[in-house]
Amino acid sequence: MAQVYVSIGSNIEREHNIAAGLDGLAESFGELTLSSVFESEAVGFAGDHFYNLVAGFETTLAVGELSREIKAIEDRNGRCRQGPKFSGRTLDIDILTYDDVCGRVEGVELPRAEILFNAFVLQPLAEIAPQGLHPLNGLSYAALWQQYDKQKQRLWAVDFVWQGRSFSRAKV
Repeated sequence: MAQVYVSIGSNIEREHNIAAGLDGLAESFGELTLSSVFESEAVGFAGDHFYNLVAGFETTLAVGELSREIKAIEDRNGRCRQGPKFSGRTLDIDILTYDDVCGRVEGVELPRAEILFNAFVLQPLAEIAPQGLHPLNGLSYAALWQQYDKQKQRLWAVDFVWQGRSFSRAKV
């Protein structure tokens, strides 16, 4: 079994699409470890704020099969792939890590570079896997988050309920 972490984001009907994405991931992969849900401004384009979180799970699928299953979950939830790269998303799920695999594997770059550059990926990853080590630099996600320039991107935790369970609370 491979340990996988994925980022999940939406800025179109955010609550509905994040919940639908989690439903799809749970149906395909079973138990999920979930970070808080964070709201952040769009990065790379002017658009509505995003909801983002990270989910962890185990799978027996190879990287390519995993990527195809994730794309199918996105597609079932209205993902449009014809628009510009930086645009609104009903559902965006990206593989961040697959065990300690590094490099381009079956069309997927591992680990995903966004881990080191985007607060909306690194903070939730550090929350659920603080002692996990970045496969390339060997630093823990907690240490990477501690070193991150928090002024680069603002984000804040929001209340979120999925399947009747509140797993994310706004910080007061």
